[in-house]
Amino acid sequence: MTEFTTRTTSPFRYDIVGSFLRPQELKEARAKFANGEITQADLTAVEDKAIINLIKQEEAAGLKAVTDGEFRRSWWHLDFFWGLNGVKKATLKEGYKFADEETRPETAQITGKISGENHPFVEHFKFTQAHTSDGVQVKQTIPAPAQFLEEFLRPENQANAKEFYPNQEDLDHDVAAAYHQVIEDLYAAGCRTLQLDDCTWGISVNAFANLKKKDPNADVSQLEALQKRFLKVNNEAIANLPANLTINTHVCRGNYHSTWAAAGGYGPVADTLFAKENVNAFYLEYDSERAGGFEPLSKVPDDKYVVLGLITSKSGELEDKAAIIKRIHEAAQFHPLDKLCLSPQCGFASTEEGNILTEEQQWKKVALVKEIATEVWE
Repeated sequence: MTEFTTRTTSPFRYDIVGSFLRPQELKEARAKFANGEITQADLTAVEDKAIINLIKQEEAAGLKAVTDGEFRRSWWHLDFFWGLNGVKKATLKEGYKFADEETRPETAQITGKISGENHPFVEHFKFTQAHTSDGVQVKQTIPAPAQFLEEFLRPENQANAKEFYPNQEDLDHDVAAAYHQVIEDLYAAGCRTLQLDDCTWGISVNAFANLKKKDPNADVSQLEALQKRFLKVNNEAIANLPANLTINTHVCRGNYHSTWAAAGGYGPVADTLFAKENVNAFYLEYDSERAGGFEPLSKVPDDKYVVLGLITSKSGELEDKAAIIKRIHEAAQFHPLDKLCLSPQCGFASTEEGNILTEEQQWKKVALVKEIATEVWE
């Protein structure tokens, strides 16, 4: 029988991406707060209660790294952006376009020099850690620095970025520095597991696939230059941090109310993302044909981990256990089995709307991840 390395730090053999379905009481409280019917303190009290209950559920499910479910957020990414200095919440005419829906039209816009002091997520982390059992790690999820830059590639936001940052390099530098400050503050608060959520690579493979579909000989140099920019800002933000801070990244193709935004295999970004991003592990969407094959995993260095997102969070239907185990072994043809783990492909509620499944189905998915991983690696 093959002996596998026992995981004591993230990623674990059975893992999660981060977000969970919001309880009805929390949804109602957020709606009341938006309507001015309750105070911020009232909302925070409901959030606190929901998070404490979630942590108990995560621990009962056997998870070794838990999150706050992103229960204090409306979005997986925008709330973090709004917490940076020099950034404000704004509304556009249109939202993000997904395959089957358009999101709420919210965004982030720049108001001055961007910096990372006193970010509210640090206090959010402290609360979660204070209510987690000894021996259980707290995973803090934040959107990647590249995702912040992506927000200002939206046509509606480009003028705003240029108004305050006419020089692109200055923007990139300040974003990396702001993130570095937040991460240092999280570390000082006790954070030892950080996950950078990053859809920019999914957007990139989608753009590559669309270009090649129109013209097999299309010039992809602009896409390659953008990848290098994203890689640089991500790596700068996480450079020179304590060795005992584990930094992982999660890549998907959009996750909103059970619909998706992008398609395309990892091939076009493998030489940049997999080979050169200075993270410990890659949590990768692999729950549908839109993610392509496992071949690009050969570009992941052998000392890094890949968490296979083979269980979908987009529906409540449980996957066939044997089929998932078969896929894990297929992936192991391109990256060592000892360096593989299993998780859902994304969170269950990247935004407060949540995906279309029940809380019971959500926990059955988590249980299935654990059951399969235990059979394969333990």
